[in-house]
Amino acid sequence: MCGTCERQGGAVRHLCELIGEHGWAVMSFEGNRSRPPWAYTVGLSGRGRPELVVTAMAPRRACRVLNDIAGHLLRTGEPDLSAGERLPGPGNLLLEAVHVEVPSVHLPTAVELFGPEVRATQLVHADSHGRWPWRPGWHGPGGRQPVLGPRAGAALLRAADPPGA
Repeated sequence: MCGTCERQGGAVRHLCELIGEHGWAVMSFEGNRSRPPWAYTVGLSGRGRPELVVTAMAPRRACRVLNDIAGHLLRTGEPDLSAGERLPGPGNLLLEAVHVEVPSVHLPTAVELFGPEVRATQLVHADSHGRWPWRPGWHGPGGRQPVLGPRAGAALLRAADPPGA
């Protein structure tokens, strides 16, 4: 365990044990009327990777998505997902990578353990009809999916989206 973990209470110590055993852990939050649910990894920073984030997804499903993509990154040795990269997630979910503009605002536990230089990539997800949150008609939990950074090549990606997507 790191020095930070040894100085913390039981919850952070347990989190550090999970990171030590699996390479990362997932923090998830139910959300409320003003904020949709969200989840993020803690520990990928210790392996030279950005942490991963999802918003507007039920915690159990978010954990599955984050674990699947984190495992993929570590198995393949990929350092990061490219901004704008689209990839399949579990259960026919379509994801797009967006680099988080200010990770320290959204991943406090990762920053506490790994410092303010933590990087993060959000896995933005299309809704069940294949629509992205930046397109009219997106429908998901809480009625919105916050996107935590700018989209890479948004004009080019928009041109590649089929009508209504």
